[in-house]
Amino acid sequence: MTQKATNITWHERQVDKAAREKRNQHKGVVIWLTGLSASGKSTIAVEVDKILFSLGIHTYILDGDNVRHGLNKDLGFSPDDREENIRRIGEVAKLFADSGAIVLTAFISPYKKDRQIARDLLEEGDFIEVFVDADIETCKQRDPKGLYKKAIEGTIPNFTGISAPYEVPEKPELVINTSKLNLKESADVLVKYLADNKIINK
Repeated sequence: MTQKATNITWHERQVDKAAREKRNQHKGVVIWLTGLSASGKSTIAVEVDKILFSLGIHTYILDGDNVRHGLNKDLGFSPDDREENIRRIGEVAKLFADSGAIVLTAFISPYKKDRQIARDLLEEGDFIEVFVDADIETCKQRDPKGLYKKAIEGTIPNFTGISAPYEVPEKPELVINTSKLNLKESADVLVKYLADNKIINK
């Protein structure tokens, strides 16, 4: 994106990310949960957030619907708006990680190029892409908001998986199949990944 503002200067800080991680005793990373609507992204994020918080870990959730109530309420669901939605979230998530926190994002984020842009904002190892894998039939059956039914009826345009594409991650750090795993099992898989990769001490 082109920089519009002029006469601006980047101000360096005296407390850097490494110092914050040392104090927090865990790494600052972005856990990017991606998948179809009703695949379980937000539910997993909430459960993992609760587990990590109980361990004394600094965490925060950036949820797709919640962010659209404020920061991104000017955006719809066209391809361009989806791109800008993810660009903004990537920048915000980077700030949280830079503060030494573990930030969980729960966004459909259907396009590979947009997820790559978010990844490229962070240092190697600080972006953990988690594909929350649930087949479309499972998602339709869950459908807590009734969105699939409306999309099939044509009352919701640009709906991912029905009238808009979802590009499956090619090399995510982790895949959680919520068609087969329950919530506890799904959360445990992610927490174990964080421990095994020395992101948290557990």
